[in-house]
Amino acid sequence: MATTADPKTATILNASLKVGLEIHIELATRTKMFTRVPNAAHPDHFDEAPNTLIDPVVCALPGALPVMNKAAVEMSMMVGLALGCGIARFSKWDRKNYYYPDLPKGYQISQYDLPLCHDGRVDIPVAAGGTRSIGIIRAHLEEDTGKLGHELPGGHHYAGSLVDLNRAGTPLLEVVTAPDFDCADDVVTFAEELRNICRFLGVTEGIMQKGHMRFEPNINMILELANGDTVKTPVVEVKNLNSFRAVKGAIEFEAKRQVEEWRETGRTMGRGMKSTRGWDDVNLRTLLQREKEDAHDYRYFPEPDLVPVEVSDAWLAEVAARVPELPLARRARYISAYGLSEIDALNLVSERDTCLFFEACVAAAQAAGAFKGEKDAGYAAGKLLLNIGAKHANERGAGVHAIGISAAQVAGILVLREQGAIGPQSVDALFGALCGSGEDAKAAAERLGLIVVRDEGQLNAWIDAAIAANEAAANDVRAGKMAAIGRIVGAVMKLAGGKADAKTVNDAIKSRLGV
Repeated sequence: MATTADPKTATILNASLKVGLEIHIELATRTKMFTRVPNAAHPDHFDEAPNTLIDPVVCALPGALPVMNKAAVEMSMMVGLALGCGIARFSKWDRKNYYYPDLPKGYQISQYDLPLCHDGRVDIPVAAGGTRSIGIIRAHLEEDTGKLGHELPGGHHYAGSLVDLNRAGTPLLEVVTAPDFDCADDVVTFAEELRNICRFLGVTEGIMQKGHMRFEPNINMILELANGDTVKTPVVEVKNLNSFRAVKGAIEFEAKRQVEEWRETGRTMGRGMKSTRGWDDVNLRTLLQREKEDAHDYRYFPEPDLVPVEVSDAWLAEVAARVPELPLARRARYISAYGLSEIDALNLVSERDTCLFFEACVAAAQAAGAFKGEKDAGYAAGKLLLNIGAKHANERGAGVHAIGISAAQVAGILVLREQGAIGPQSVDALFGALCGSGEDAKAAAERLGLIVVRDEGQLNAWIDAAIAANEAAANDVRAGKMAAIGRIVGAVMKLAGGKADAKTVNDAIKSRLGV
């Protein structure tokens, strides 16, 4: 928008950020989007040698024809449903024409005016508390391009470009949000939530370093001037960000740079003014790549070699039934049903496999019958996995679900602790002993001598000895200085070699000292 004010001297009363986000999600189907060649985004084919996942369709050889991957369509529908989108009953394929060295056909099969998913909305938590609603304009399915490298094997520099077509033809779902963000932190939160949703749905491995999810924020600033005018800076799209740190850094850098550029040039939003920039992860700045094409520059037209996608009621219902409870809903349930804190619930849901393992532990603990109800079982399991479980997982460099302890073994520990059969100081040792063993929790506790001694005579003997050795502390307790009881409890636990329950010991000492 034009203004009569001189950009170099104009007073800016308010500068607000406006961001929309495009997210490219590589789907983990077994085969590629339009051919039966193995898919590089599937776990079975990570790190394959360059140009081994190819065939005539991928290489665009004459006469090769595409065939649609039904699983990729279904995965895309699941993401659309999770984001509150409508699923188009009729969508079609289009050719997006442009030249790039790793795009053999000279065009990309995509969707233009009739995308598979449209008009969605998703709520995200915000730092200030509560949630914020983000609009989803569309989610359309297409194929990925190949990859250009500039290093020879062994990391040696190469002046030219090396083309690897392993990624070419990978099913790629592009999610486009409305420009509903006004701060970088909310963009990062949405990106994290979307990654978690997609991993819960099982549609992508979501490994950022492998490019399974790539983020492209569209950023501009709205400047309110002292003379009453409002200025909108040109939109900048920052391409192919594959870390949350890069997303935040690029947005915050652009927010400052665009104001400075307007001061220098006076350029404002208008036709042909959009540009794309890349992110320099070393110098933490964006770099100009090219002026952005408009849609008509791609010369879209319907793909003649593929039939449209028609979604019946039965097919949609079948796919919808496969959408599980989503991460945000799980967090809310863990807080309300189990009494866990917000941060504990967030940590349990942050990794899909850990979350599912936690739920299996809760179910096993409930089935053992030692807990009054689901709330007690859920709370105990959550605390055990987040504290003791996380410690052992970090030591082994894997998620708690993958360190060799089963849900039944975890439930066994919880039951022993709930019954007072082992003391709190024994839980760590028992958990570690069970990892990779397959042993029953109670049997392991007995073998390790961790079972609490129930012999009242033996317990009293330990207490008498501890009181005699800590006479000053005993007198302080008798005088009402209850903090001193800890020294006596500690002495009893030492004498018992960990085979006494601290709470039972504490109560018995109070009784013996008459307090």
